[in-house]
Amino acid sequence: MNTAIAVIGGTGRVGRIVTRKLLDRGETVRVIGRSTQRARRHLPPRARFFLGDVRDPGSLAVPLRDCSAVVYTVEPGTDTTGPDSPQSTLHSGVLNTLDALLRQDGFGRAQFVLVSQRHVTRPEHPMNAYGRMLDWRLAGENAVRASGLDYTIIRPGWLTDRTELADDGRVHLEQGDRRDGYVALQDVAEACVQALYCPSAKGLTFEMRGGAGNPPGDWEQLFAGLSADESVPARALA
Repeated sequence: MNTAIAVIGGTGRVGRIVTRKLLDRGETVRVIGRSTQRARRHLPPRARFFLGDVRDPGSLAVPLRDCSAVVYTVEPGTDTTGPDSPQSTLHSGVLNTLDALLRQDGFGRAQFVLVSQRHVTRPEHPMNAYGRMLDWRLAGENAVRASGLDYTIIRPGWLTDRTELADDGRVHLEQGDRRDGYVALQDVAEACVQALYCPSAKGLTFEMRGGAGNPPGDWEQLFAGLSADESVPARALA
């Protein structure tokens, strides 16, 4: 990338792995988060940390200025109301981030990678009892799809560490939101990073799970085997 990449939620479980992987590629990484203490604990020195809050649009303008891409990995709370509710973090937070990007000159350069989750199209799923988690994730997805930005939306299954999975590293990318499954945090982070470099990942929404077989070798080919989303009219700014 020619300019910085922002990782929002970069001190979280997926975000910190994304940050390290991007740094290993020689990228300039801006991590946006709410806790300086967590940043000191979890981030390597080469990552630039910006104190910012997706619920506060004014805190996003500076760290997002001239970024070529954003990886949004915010982890919500589960209460129906309050500052950490899914509505605040997964919908309003996404809208605020998009607005900050769209208000910049040359916003068309930006890519947006959103980490969502499986089952967002299934409001009857038990996960939706936690602050309407699935409803607000889907609303955030829809905002990204309508933004006019290049995007990739990743819906992982249940997140776990590689050492806890009884598989040999194969990643399954699929569409339709019908299955379940676990996926390693490391694989979700790798998918986020690969989506920034593979042209075939643009305009995709897909689910991820782990399984038996060979680890992914050609991500471009994996993405190319999926169907692009139908076009959505761009969202107008208020």
